[in-house]
Amino acid sequence: MNDRVRVETTDGVADVRLNRPDKMNALDPKMFEALVDTGRALAAERSLRAVVLSGEGRAFCAGLDFTSFAAMAGGGAGERPARNLFDRHEGSPANHAQAAAWVWKELPVPVLAAVHGVAYGGGLQIALGADIRFVTPDARLSVMEIKWGLVPDMSGTQLLRHLVRLDVAKELTFTGRVVSGSEAVELGLATHLSDTPREAALALAREIAQKSPSAIRAGKKLLDAAVTASVADGLRLEETLQAGLIGRANQIEAVKANLEKREPRFQDPE
Repeated sequence: MNDRVRVETTDGVADVRLNRPDKMNALDPKMFEALVDTGRALAAERSLRAVVLSGEGRAFCAGLDFTSFAAMAGGGAGERPARNLFDRHEGSPANHAQAAAWVWKELPVPVLAAVHGVAYGGGLQIALGADIRFVTPDARLSVMEIKWGLVPDMSGTQLLRHLVRLDVAKELTFTGRVVSGSEAVELGLATHLSDTPREAALALAREIAQKSPSAIRAGKKLLDAAVTASVADGLRLEETLQAGLIGRANQIEAVKANLEKREPRFQDPE
């Protein structure tokens, strides 16, 4: 891990911040490494309950730092990447570039993104990797790759297609037009409007952290699978996950806490 991403965890809620404010958190090799390493490290934490993903400074993330990569391509100064962006990640369908966004989708706990300023190109794709997105009304979001003669390649197409209608996804991809936070909510790119998205996301994350972590993890797994699973497979998974919850320690504790009108004391999931 490196200083491109900061993490502070309190009561099971990881406050993850992209930390390159002088460059509007643009993606250079160190940022790619930090995002992937941070996500994978958090995935191994049994005590983790939720993650809030935000950016320091004036923006969430301005997208790819073309200056950094152009300097490397031309043999100029710049940090050499530890991995090629197209290297595959073991145990994941994503390559290294895709993993910077997809790793948040793979986390077993809910991830909430707090977007302010801009979320362009790769920055938007990282936000789309979250389960829930809070945005300021004046935030600016764009599938901006077409501006550079490219297509979204950080798992954005796989994330975008389940959030908005296909014609909307195509329009945004073909034009690269910038949408406001308010329009993003209308289109389905974002979940909630907030003048203080990080604070709002942290508040919701803390609420989620009070629920049974076993049920929360099962719920995320079930709903993510439901997007692409057949009805039969979805129903079987629902049955399997529910059977794994009923009568276990955290489910019993949820019942007792409700009946006794007290705060629950849940165990970390296995």
